[in-house]
Amino acid sequence: MKILYIFPHPDDESFGPAHGMSQQRREGHEVFLLTLTKGGATKQRHKYGYSVEEMGDIRHKEMLEVAKVLDLSGMTVLDLPDSGLKEMDPRDIEKVIKEEIERIKPDVVVTYAVHGISGFHDHLVSHAVVKSVFVELRDKVSYLKRLAFFTVTEDAAKNQKHFHISGSKDEEIDCVYEADDTDIENARKALDCYVTFKETIDASGIKNQIYKEVNYEIYQETHSPKLKNIFEKL
Repeated sequence: MKILYIFPHPDDESFGPAHGMSQQRREGHEVFLLTLTKGGATKQRHKYGYSVEEMGDIRHKEMLEVAKVLDLSGMTVLDLPDSGLKEMDPRDIEKVIKEEIERIKPDVVVTYAVHGISGFHDHLVSHAVVKSVFVELRDKVSYLKRLAFFTVTEDAAKNQKHFHISGSKDEEIDCVYEADDTDIENARKALDCYVTFKETIDASGIKNQIYKEVNYEIYQETHSPKLKNIFEKL
C-alpha cells in the first residue's frame, strides 16, 4: 500500500515518525514524504550567517540524505514560506497538497495531530489544510481510505525536557506501531543527516528518547484494541 506523510518543515519526519516510516518501508509499503517548506527561516541560520534562502537550500540537501536513510519511495520539498503558512490563503496550500495526493494516489495520508505536538503555528495550519483536502477528496476518489495524525503519548510529552510539547490521551490514539531496533537506528541516522541542527539534536537528547511505539490518531475512526499498523482493517 501507499502512505503519504505531509509535514511543514525539514526534520519534522525525523523528530517524528521516522522509525514508523522505516518499518513501513521494510514491510514493503510505498512511503512518500511531502514537506511544505524548506525550513530556511529557522533561527539556526544566524549561527552560520546564512540567509533564509541559503539555509533552505542546505536543509533541502540534508533532506535528500534523509530520503536515502529511510529508503523513501519518493519525496517532494516545496518552497512555501517557512513560519509564514498562517499568512497564506489556505486554499493555496490546499491546492499543492491536493496536487501531490492526486499524483501519488496514497491509501493513507498522515500529518500532525491537532495540537501539532510542538504547538508551532505551521504545524497547526498543516493539520487543518490536510484535513480539509482529505475531506474534499475522499468521496471523489477510490484510493484514499484513511487520514491519520502522528502524535506522541502524554507521558512521552512530559518526559521531553528540552522542548515544550503536547501529546494525545490514550483513548485518542488508535494505532500503535512497534518499531524494532533497525527502525530506531534508522531514525537516529535520519536525525544525523541534519548536520546544521546537531547542537539542538544533541542537547534535546532526542536520539535516546525514540520509543519503540509509534502512535497515530485516526480521523473519524475509533479502534479498541488499537490497530497494530496503519493499514489494518482497510
